[in-house]
Amino acid sequence: MPILGILNFLKLAEINNIAVFTSGGDAPGMNAAIRAVVRASIFYKKKIFGIYRGYEGMIDNDIVELDVRSVGNIIQRGGTILKSARSDEFRTKEGRKKAYENLTSKGIDALVAIGGDGTFTGLHSFYKEYQMPVICIPGTIDNDLSGTDYTIGYDTATNTVVDAVDKIRDTALSHNRLFFIEVMGRDSGYIAINSGIAGGATAIMIPEEEMSINDLIARLDKGGRSKKSSSLVIVAEGGKNGSAMEIADEVTKRFPYYDTKVTILGHLQRGGSPTYFDRVLASKMGVYAVEGLLGGKTDVMVGIKDNVTVFNDFDTVMAKNHEIAEDALRISKILSI
Repeated sequence: MPILGILNFLKLAEINNIAVFTSGGDAPGMNAAIRAVVRASIFYKKKIFGIYRGYEGMIDNDIVELDVRSVGNIIQRGGTILKSARSDEFRTKEGRKKAYENLTSKGIDALVAIGGDGTFTGLHSFYKEYQMPVICIPGTIDNDLSGTDYTIGYDTATNTVVDAVDKIRDTALSHNRLFFIEVMGRDSGYIAINSGIAGGATAIMIPEEEMSINDLIARLDKGGRSKKSSSLVIVAEGGKNGSAMEIADEVTKRFPYYDTKVTILGHLQRGGSPTYFDRVLASKMGVYAVEGLLGGKTDVMVGIKDNVTVFNDFDTVMAKNHEIAEDALRISKILSI
C-alpha cells in the first residue's frame, strides 16, 4: 500500500509548492532521487522547484520551477544536476532568514533535502526557526547514517572500490607487492569493510575497530609464511592509525624488505553512473519523501530498514552512528587467512 494510504490525507491541502536541493558531498544516485521527487510532486499535482547549489543557492535565490522534462535522462548520471556547495552563511540566523524570504517569495512551503548529516543539521535548524515542513533523503557514499540500511551512493562507491582493488591486485601479483589502498568513509568503515571482503583483502583497517601496526604486521607475516604471493590492505580514512601513507611508512620502517605501494582512491569513489541498486533506492526514497511531506511528516529523514519505509526523527538519526555488523568484522578475519 502506498505511504499516502496510511497517512492523513487531510494534510495534502496544506502543501502546494515543494522545493528540492542537494547539499554536501555528491553521491551517485542523487539525480535519481531528484527525478523521483520532481515526478512524485507533479503526480500529486504540486508545483516543484529546484534549488541550485544547496543552501548557498537558497540564500542567493537560485531557484527555478521544474517540470517532468526537467529531469529527463538523468537517472543514469552521477553527480547532481542541482549542484552542491558548502554555505557558511546558512549557519547564521541572518543567512537562514534570507533563505526563508526567498523561498516564501516563490510560494514554496516545503523542502526536500538530499545529503548527509551536515545537510540534515542545517535543515533541522531551519525547521526549528520557521516551522516549514522538511524531509531529508540520505545521500552519502559513507553509509554512516543510522535509521536506514543503506544511503544513496554507498553501493556504487563500494562497487567502484572493488573494481579498483581487482585491478590493483593484478599488478600486486605480478610484482609480489604489498599494496595499501585508502578508501573514503570519513569516520565510517562501511566502504572499507565490505570492499575488503569482496576484494579479498589481507587486512582491513577501519575506525570502528582498532588494529595496531603490530597486529597488521603479524597478519602480513602469517600470509608470508603461507606463501601468499601478494597482499592488499584496505585502509579507511579517519582511522586511528592515520592515513594509508602513514601506515605504509611505518610498516616499511620496521620491515624494509616489504615492497610497499600506496593507492588513494579519493574522489574517484564519488563519481560514475549509479548502480541499479542506488537508482532503485533513490527512486523509492524520493517518492516516499514527497508522500511523507504530504502526509504530515516533517523534520525527519526517510529511510528503508528491512525493506520497510521508516521516517526517523532528527534526534534519532544524530544520536548514534550506523554501526557495522559484528558478522562483517568476523567474516573479514576468517577470510583473510
